[in-house]
Amino acid sequence: MRILHTSDWHVGRRFNETDVLDHLGEVIDALIDAVRRERIDVVAIAGDVFDRAAPTAEATAFLSERLRLVRAAGAQIVMISGNHDGASRLGYGGWAAAAGGLHSITSVAQIGSPVEIADEHGPVYFYGIPFLDPKIDRGHFGDDALASHELILDAAMDRVRADLAQREGDRSIVLAHCFAVAGERGAQLPQGEQIAADVTDSMRSIACGGVECAPTAVFEGVSYVALGHLHSRKVLAEHIRYSGSPLAYSFGDRGPRGAWLLDLDADGVRDVSWVELPVPRQMSLLTGRIDDLLEDPAHEPLTGHWISAVLTDRAYPLEAMRRLRARFPYCVRLEFRPEAGSTVAARSYAERVAGKSDEALTTEFVAEMRGGVAATDLESELIRAAFEELRSREAIA
Repeated sequence: MRILHTSDWHVGRRFNETDVLDHLGEVIDALIDAVRRERIDVVAIAGDVFDRAAPTAEATAFLSERLRLVRAAGAQIVMISGNHDGASRLGYGGWAAAAGGLHSITSVAQIGSPVEIADEHGPVYFYGIPFLDPKIDRGHFGDDALASHELILDAAMDRVRADLAQREGDRSIVLAHCFAVAGERGAQLPQGEQIAADVTDSMRSIACGGVECAPTAVFEGVSYVALGHLHSRKVLAEHIRYSGSPLAYSFGDRGPRGAWLLDLDADGVRDVSWVELPVPRQMSLLTGRIDDLLEDPAHEPLTGHWISAVLTDRAYPLEAMRRLRARFPYCVRLEFRPEAGSTVAARSYAERVAGKSDEALTTEFVAEMRGGVAATDLESELIRAAFEELRSREAIA
């Protein structure tokens, strides 16, 4: 069996307020070509299929057509909901779609009940763990103690392991949408700046109690774990991987765009390789005085790129964006960092907020607005509770 692991399509998302659905279409069409060329049997989509819980009619039509083309290319589809998806909407009519080879796993009730797809060696079991919010979903497990991502994912995997133990054969694929880090159960998990390299501004925080991560140890006992949530590809273990989003949605989304191709034999996963996907428009960061950016011939190859410009002029240039777009029509972000500015001014907004949660940024804002008087413990707890309530409402929507 050949499986293509992809995730985080975010159908309907914009790039710095610019519509890029045509770019996503180019990339997904290339993925469909790969399905046909590589004779893929199953495409596994590990969540965040849509960018919002209530997608537009255009986004819905786009996804419907691309999934139809995947099926026409010869592959069945197994997909789960992520933290951006409206789970009930994504899974609507799933019982009927499954008959046509589109298998949606969007509810806690479906965890532990695999999609069974066979090849010449027997069955392969596809288990889905849609995005789980501990505050909302622990009730579905009947255990209020599941108050962290680690605990609730381990409980979900217990269902998977229990079911798999009763099956004929043990070739198994788990799709999960979460923030996983290499580690053991109960270990101190990284936070803030420790995970900043993996967090980009195109991702939505899933922090619960201030912690976003879960250790990879919770996923023991299966052949392969197809993860979604991070927007850049990452290998946590040979059998635990992120594919990243097929299209970069921010200047922080690093690395190549593509999907993982799994080859299974009678014993499980024999090989994993990378399938490169096209990049419709490259991204570049330019730094310097505006006259230099406009006149330097070395920048000519970048005129068709998405541009994030950092201006270092001592005074802010008039009509800076208009002038930059005269040469770089796809300049979508502009920062001002004067060369002789203060230490605070010399740090970009992106640098100052890198790796910080919404809660941390709000707590710092409180102190800044009060002349340096830090938020009290009670105020910090109220801020955290407010954001978790907001995330809960978004997940239900």
